[in-house]
Amino acid sequence: MSENNRDGNRSARARLQQQREREKAREKQRRVLIVSAAIVGVLGLAAVVGVIAASGDGDSSDKAGPVVAPSGATGDDKPAIPTGSADAPSTLSIWEDFRCPACAQFENAFRDTIHELEAEGAIKTEYHLATLIDGNMGGSGSLRAANAAACAQDAGKFTPYHDVLYMNQPEETDDAFADNAKLIELAAKVEGLDTPAFRSCVENGTHDSWVEKSHEAFRSSAFQGTPSVLLNGESIFPAKGNEQISPANLRKWVEQANKGKQTGGAATPSTTS
Repeated sequence: MSENNRDGNRSARARLQQQREREKAREKQRRVLIVSAAIVGVLGLAAVVGVIAASGDGDSSDKAGPVVAPSGATGDDKPAIPTGSADAPSTLSIWEDFRCPACAQFENAFRDTIHELEAEGAIKTEYHLATLIDGNMGGSGSLRAANAAACAQDAGKFTPYHDVLYMNQPEETDDAFADNAKLIELAAKVEGLDTPAFRSCVENGTHDSWVEKSHEAFRSSAFQGTPSVLLNGESIFPAKGNEQISPANLRKWVEQANKGKQTGGAATPSTTS
């Protein structure tokens, strides 16, 4: 082989090696971007999804009968299910929809921190249930799931059932929660919840009108989507001022709000697991 051919082969191999190195670098950058996007997805992207979801909101269902509030519900104009210590110094208000994927992202990221703060008597939480995905996507899964959660509140099992629903949330386009049998099936995951009284409440839509009243409060508010999260009336999702929300920041903000205040005592039955 001539010297020129050898030099040409070496140059070709060098160019091939350089090309491979560039491809590796691009692949590494792509993986970094994917991971970064996933992290942002728990926080910032979730808010974007919520904003988009709210833009097409419509009436989720026909009006049902008289408003029957679940046991222990609060708020005439802004119906809510309270959890945690009634005398906790701070209030976390969460507006959410059981079909909303952004709400599931929020719950999965902050569930443990919220439960810990409640157990410490640092906060009480007010859950406001909305049905905007029913209006956007069609179906009745938001309403049916919210009614079932209100039925669980009657049994003192709201918190564990609420968590089970989000941990088993179907795809947004899959209206699986519209099936009462599915909601009853999931109730079996909460000890002591699957009773004749609970089944009757779910199947009869006992709290449908109460859920619709809660959704109307959401629609008449200035919220842009779900989840909408406030601490003592101040919006903290996806950010509080210049600080992005995170479990650590949520705890810090609660500690700042509670500075010099006495923590709460016994929790409400809704926290029973």
